[in-house]
Amino acid sequence: MEEKVKEFLKEEFPDTDFSGTSLVEDEVLDSLTLTEIIQALSMEYDIEIPYEEIVEDNFNSLDAIAALVARLVNEKEG
Repeated sequence: MEEKVKEFLKEEFPDTDFSGTSLVEDEVLDSLTLTEIIQALSMEYDIEIPYEEIVEDNFNSLDAIAALVARLVNEKEG
């Protein structure tokens, strides 16, 4: 699942360099891009990303984003 999420993000946001481990801290992802990523992931995986999950740790790397989505999908599928 996590590799699928990574590929999806790279395809949807080709101008974004996801190679870093401090995407939010280094301002690779600004608030507009984060909003677009959240919307795209929500639509693609039919999940809702709760407000309390929208924290730096969950979006600071491609691995962290993919892990968040995988966890939310697993929780939804129960």
